[in-house]
Amino acid sequence: MSAISLWNPRGLLAGLGCLFAIVVAGCAAPQATVLTGSALPFDDAVAQATDGLVAQTQKLPAFLAAVESKLVKRGVVLDPMIDAGSGEQTRATQLLEQRVTERMRTKFQALEILPFESANLAKAQYLLTGTMTRVKDGPSRGAQQIDLALTDLRSGKVLAQAVALARDEGLDHTPLPYYQDSPVLVKDKVIEGYVRTSASAPGQPADPYYFERIAVATVINDATALYNAQKYQEALAKYRAAGGTAGGDQLRTLNGIYLATTKLGRQADAELAFGKVVAYGIAHDQLGVKFLFNPGSTEFWSDPRISGAYAMWLRQIAKQADAAKVCMNVVGHTSHTGTEQGNDVLSLQRATTILKRLESEAPALAARAKPIGMGWRENIVGSGTDNAVDALDRRVEFKIVPCA
Repeated sequence: MSAISLWNPRGLLAGLGCLFAIVVAGCAAPQATVLTGSALPFDDAVAQATDGLVAQTQKLPAFLAAVESKLVKRGVVLDPMIDAGSGEQTRATQLLEQRVTERMRTKFQALEILPFESANLAKAQYLLTGTMTRVKDGPSRGAQQIDLALTDLRSGKVLAQAVALARDEGLDHTPLPYYQDSPVLVKDKVIEGYVRTSASAPGQPADPYYFERIAVATVINDATALYNAQKYQEALAKYRAAGGTAGGDQLRTLNGIYLATTKLGRQADAELAFGKVVAYGIAHDQLGVKFLFNPGSTEFWSDPRISGAYAMWLRQIAKQADAAKVCMNVVGHTSHTGTEQGNDVLSLQRATTILKRLESEAPALAARAKPIGMGWRENIVGSGTDNAVDALDRRVEFKIVPCA
């Protein structure tokens, strides 16, 4: 072999590839990082999780990895990070994305963060996902658990997973506009699969229901970005395009069509779209709707900008439940303020109010539905802030149950 061929980059890469194969062949799957110690300041926790994640991908000796990084960058697409409890994108999860991306770009030159676009799925090697979860019990109660995962886009297996605890100091958990405007809890099997993937141990497959729909997720993400930018006509076109794509029949898509048509003032189209949201929820046995009440009462929120659509929502819920001939529990929830006993009573009263409204639209539901009050026992957010952050904690759920 000539001296020239020794320094040919392709030849060097081929040699590295052979050595890489030899090294990896004798290695077990990387071990996910584990929680140790108390919660850290947010930026420190992000650094710990990001560094731990990338360290698991460094299977070559350090000097070979350094050589390779100058010749080949490994592409990473980032599916927007979410709150694990609500499935929502918030200002805090947006900040998490920014901090993780910044650290990867500045500290790990071998990785190239690519926009979450369909074309980049073919170029990238890794899919990056991440969640934040409010710790509800134990000594770290109130902290935010950060979970990050890198999945191989070719094999569908999780290659690395890292976790860290962050103090919830100065973090803004306000949902982004799409989620703040949403009438329902946008957490279906796809979102649940995203959450499971982000917490999966290295060597395990990504959740198949989520992973098989990653291509259409890029279209839904584009549509949601347009909605958040108040470009409602363009967002509607994207949501409809997603709905016509394989795997696009998702709650995020149907909900996006409802939201965009509402913003565009197309009330008839909006009601039709909301009916499809309800039908989807019933078909999947559960639908959580954000009905807001005046404090301590069973009266809907006084501001018609908030409660103006409630009559239509109830009409569609009654219509779809009646048509499907389902039996259901109407479950009231409250945020974590006041007394436990008081919230149990209030949540039952509100569920009863909702059920009576449904019965007025579809009398047959009286024999197939019953009200239940859960108080704050099934809080999703649990912040007790009584604002947009924990609006989901004041939802009314319609849980499909077997008929007696």
